[in-house]
Amino acid sequence: MKFIASLSALALLAVGGCKQAPEPVAAPETTNTMTATIPPGGTWADVVNQTPANGYLMGNPDAKVKLIEIASLSCPFCKQFEENGVPQLVDKYVKTGQVSFEFRPYLIHGPIDVAANLIARCNGPAGFFPMARALYKDQAVWVGKVEAAPQAKLAEIQNLPPDRAFVAMADLAGLQAFAAARGLPRAKSAQCLADQQMVAAEVQTMNDVNTEFPEFKGTPSFVINGQLLPREASNWAGLEPLLQAALR
Repeated sequence: MKFIASLSALALLAVGGCKQAPEPVAAPETTNTMTATIPPGGTWADVVNQTPANGYLMGNPDAKVKLIEIASLSCPFCKQFEENGVPQLVDKYVKTGQVSFEFRPYLIHGPIDVAANLIARCNGPAGFFPMARALYKDQAVWVGKVEAAPQAKLAEIQNLPPDRAFVAMADLAGLQAFAAARGLPRAKSAQCLADQQMVAAEVQTMNDVNTEFPEFKGTPSFVINGQLLPREASNWAGLEPLLQAALR
């Protein structure tokens, strides 16, 4: 893959492939309060909370097994897990309350990941997983638009002020039109993309992953009850037996 080489506004370097990015600058912490009430007629999969780590947690916050996916919306291997693993994970384990599933973003590809993350989280917890799912489904389209852009255009975006850079990146990728077609008005997505506190929280999330899991190698990576799993468990075939063992 060919991606933007730098992100001056965040002092963050983007890298090709789904490998670990360099540690960026610090940003303010966020705090959140979990709620755990199944809606009438629903399941635990209908319960979504933002976590103190700036991720989104689907399911029972008090589940016996707490699964975290460290992932990038632009990573093709994360897309594969979304398509092949998440449906089984949700149906077999999350809906019943046995396992909670947290998506924790990591900025593998710098500016485009920031823009996609801000779009996904713009409608709050209830809108995160549906938008993330849609972004994964059409990943080749919006990532391809960035890869095909002239270097001069990418350089122009990199040199914009922070409150304009991610709006421009999202526009280049077609993300605002994409989101508008799925119920997120362009004016609202523009506001989220220009929100420097949201941007800083994205950077802090990556910092925290690097600090908490120094052995982290790339996306997707999985954590069960605080333990980072080996790379062999980066797909559903490798992950499910470890979930079952943790449940026993």
